[in-house]
Amino acid sequence: MTVSPGAIPLGRTRFVSELRVRPDDIDMNQHVHGSRYFDYVLAARYDQMERCYGMSMEAFQELGYGWFTKASHFEFKRPLKMGDAFLVTTWIEAFHRDGVRVHFEIHRKEPRKLACSGWCDYTLVGMATGRSVPIPADIARKYAV
Repeated sequence: MTVSPGAIPLGRTRFVSELRVRPDDIDMNQHVHGSRYFDYVLAARYDQMERCYGMSMEAFQELGYGWFTKASHFEFKRPLKMGDAFLVTTWIEAFHRDGVRVHFEIHRKEPRKLACSGWCDYTLVGMATGRSVPIPADIARKYAV
């Protein structure tokens, strides 16, 4: 069974992962390069898929699925710098037939200031074909928290 938009109530529960800026994240301006924020969101989602939703990326792969980033939007507010601890908060804002829109916020841990916010659209794909596939209802239920 597949999911149609709005068929499963969406809880929009926010999950948090803590990360730290590494030396290789720093650009010539002595703050985190913009491309690294995308990596931070992916690292947080990878952590949260198993820890918070109960279905890891490996579980998707075992079922023959993967996720493709279709679109993303990042708004940079304040720079993160070398050694900063930060929190990546994500939540699923919307389901689509074959994907999800995940919103995120990245805050410096201390002081708790917003560094970046935005969203990413992910499409579920069949690994055998590389084409989008409808989200199965059992997976949607796990992720609708």
